[in-house]
Amino acid sequence: MSRTVYLNGTYLPEEEAQVSIFDRGFVMGDAVYEVTCVLDGKLTEFDGHMARLQRSLKELEMVCDITRDEWLEIHRKLIELNGVEEGGVYLQVTRGNAGDRDFHYPPAGTPPTVVLYTQSKPGLVEDPKADKGIKVISVPDLRWHRRDIKTVQLLYASMAKMAAEKEGKDDAWFVEDGYVTEGSSNNCYIVKGGKIITRDLSHDILHGITRGSVLRMAREAQMVIEERPFTIAEAQSADEAFYTSASAFVMPIVEVDGVALGDGKPGKVAKRLREIYIEESRNSAI
Repeated sequence: MSRTVYLNGTYLPEEEAQVSIFDRGFVMGDAVYEVTCVLDGKLTEFDGHMARLQRSLKELEMVCDITRDEWLEIHRKLIELNGVEEGGVYLQVTRGNAGDRDFHYPPAGTPPTVVLYTQSKPGLVEDPKADKGIKVISVPDLRWHRRDIKTVQLLYASMAKMAAEKEGKDDAWFVEDGYVTEGSSNNCYIVKGGKIITRDLSHDILHGITRGSVLRMAREAQMVIEERPFTIAEAQSADEAFYTSASAFVMPIVEVDGVALGDGKPGKVAKRLREIYIEESRNSAI
């Protein structure tokens, strides 16, 4: 049974969904996206994702007039039609079809292309990787310098993930000017002496929705947080490490560039934050 997807106001089978070969998202990567997690058939962190979507659209001078309540209705409808209990809803807005390939933006009034679809991923909460932790490598950060905008320009992130896979590892951390920026699709943290250290917000990293919530929960739990860049060497000497993302929540990291962290097992800070985040996300889902 195929999924029902949403395309420009219509719900239809995925096999029937078609986008022009001249669409800016296809020929220019001129598009933004969000992925909202689904737990127990409900949306987590929805308003945070919608606020970031509006920011991304504004930064790229892209117009999409769909309201927050309309987005919510579309998300809920797709979850219902596809029977998703655990997984996510992918949303993408492109600058639309200009009628031909051109570096200039399309004329004002060109409608955007709006696509949404669900991804069913049973086992997000009971992910076995969270019990054993993951291993990461470092790679040079060669991406553009507006990483705070959530665009579909993900080729280098894919290359980083493949580089990690070729080395038998799970993921990659980007390093620029000697400091870790972020993971291939997540925000990064180390823990040293009970202090959580993570890079401060700027154009250099994505302003993670999960990041913001996890840091808030950590402060409420009286944990100490220091927002600053850190090096690979610092990470390798840390007591533990973890990353956050919408679909992985809080994921413990047990090895960085071949060096085991602490006792080589998920640390207590990452474990506790994962528990708190999942519980609160379920309680606040809509």
